[in-house]
Amino acid sequence: MRRTLVRILIGLALAWSGILVRLQALPPTIAITRIQSDGTSVDVRWQTSSVDLRSTLESSDLPSGSIWSPVPGGDWPTSTNAFRDSRPLPPSRFYRVRGEPGPVARGRLLSFTEVASMTRAQIQFFFTLAGFPVTPDRDVRFIKVIYETVDAHGLRTIASGALALPVGMDTPLPLLSYQHGTILERENVPSRLNLEGFLGVAFATSGYAAVLPDYLGLGDSPGLHPFLHAASEATAVIDLLRAARAFCAADGIRLAPELFLTGYSQGGHATLATLREMEFRHADEFTVTACAAGAGAYDLSGTTANELLSGRPQSNPYFFAYQLAAFRHVYGLPWYLAEPYATTIPPLMDGTHDEVEVNAAMPADPTLALAPGVREALIKDSDHPLRVALRQNDLLDWTPRTRLRLYHCSGDRDVVPANSAVAWEGFLSRGAPVELLDPAPAAGHGSCAEPTLLQVKAWFDVLRN
Repeated sequence: MRRTLVRILIGLALAWSGILVRLQALPPTIAITRIQSDGTSVDVRWQTSSVDLRSTLESSDLPSGSIWSPVPGGDWPTSTNAFRDSRPLPPSRFYRVRGEPGPVARGRLLSFTEVASMTRAQIQFFFTLAGFPVTPDRDVRFIKVIYETVDAHGLRTIASGALALPVGMDTPLPLLSYQHGTILERENVPSRLNLEGFLGVAFATSGYAAVLPDYLGLGDSPGLHPFLHAASEATAVIDLLRAARAFCAADGIRLAPELFLTGYSQGGHATLATLREMEFRHADEFTVTACAAGAGAYDLSGTTANELLSGRPQSNPYFFAYQLAAFRHVYGLPWYLAEPYATTIPPLMDGTHDEVEVNAAMPADPTLALAPGVREALIKDSDHPLRVALRQNDLLDWTPRTRLRLYHCSGDRDVVPANSAVAWEGFLSRGAPVELLDPAPAAGHGSCAEPTLLQVKAWFDVLRN
C-alpha cells in the first residue's frame, strides 16, 4: 500500500513514493478544489469565479517550475474544470491553472487592406528582375489581413498576414499556406509584400489562393516574436487560414477542397508544427492534400543543440540570440549571457534591427557569449531548462498521416541536414507517407530555397490537377 501525504503549499500538493505534484492557481479567481492520483495518473479539478473564465492546465517537470506548457491531451483553454493527466509520472511534476477571460474568436477576420493589384506584365517584370523562372498566368490581388488569434500563452491577440488571389478564375481555387523563413525586423514580412510575399504572388498567378502568415510579434501583431515556438506558429497559420476562408466567402471566391502547406527554414518548422496541430486537433476542419517542409530545425533539442554546442563557428549566430530572446519571452528563462553580450544583445531583439546587426554583435561561436558554466551545463544536463524548452518544440514525436516531403540540401551549414534526416527516419519507421529529397546537394541554406520551392510548386501543381 502506498503511503500518501497531503500538505498545504502555495496551492495544494500531493506526494507519494517520492513523486511530488504541485498545483498553483493563477490568477486568484481560480480555486483548486481537488488533486488526486492513483499512482498512474493525476486527477486535477478547479473552480472558477466566473462562467466567462476559461482555463488552461499547465505542467512542469522541473523542480524550479521554470518551464510551463499546457498539459497534453486537453483542448485548451477550456470552460470545463477537471482534467485527468494520464502521462507516465516522472520524479516530480508541478501543475498550475491559468485563467483567460472570455472566449477567443480564433480566426475571426478583423480587417483587410488591398496592398497591390498586379498585372501579368508587372509580375513578369519582377520575376525576371529576381531571376525567378515562373511564367505568370493571371493578374493577382495582394491583400493584407488582420485576424484574431491566441498568443504563445493562449491569450487573445491579433496577427497579420497576406492573401494573394488570382484574378478572373472561374473555377474553385486550391488553398495554399506558405510559412516564411526567419525574420528579425517587424516590418519585413509578407503582408508588406517583402521578397517572400512575392512567393505568394507566384502561387496565386498559377491559380492558388495563397495565404502567408507574418506570425506572432511581427507585422501588426504586438509583443515579441516567439521564434521557433511550435504551438504559436501553428495557431498563427491555422487562424489565418480561417480568416482567409471567411474573406473568400464574403468576396464570392470559391475554394476547392485541396489544401497545401509549405515553408522554408523557420517556415519548414512552422509547416510541420501546423500539420501536426491540424492532424491532432483540427482533422474535422482541415484535410491537407500534401505538405512540403524545407530545411527546418525539427530536432531542436538534439541535432540543432549539439551543432551549436560543438563550438563550430556559425555563419548566422543571430539564430541563437533570437532563440534565447524567444524562450525568455515564452518561458521566462534567463538570457544566459555573459557581459558585454548581456547588455548589448537584448536591445537588438526589439524588431527594429536586422540579422547583419545582430551577427556583428555576436561571436561566431555563439556559446562564447554564454555566462560561465552555461555551455557545460547544457552539455551535461539533458534537463537543463533551456534543453527542456528546446525539447518541447521538437517536431519528431508523432506520425504524419498526410503525404509529406522534407527538402534539405546536404550543403546546408545553417540548419544542418541531420534535422530532416532524423525526422524522416522516425516518420518512415512508423509508417508515415514521407519522402526526403535533396534538390541541390551543393547548395547552402540560402541558395537551397529556390530549387526547393520550384520543386514544391511542381509537385503541388501535379497533385492539384
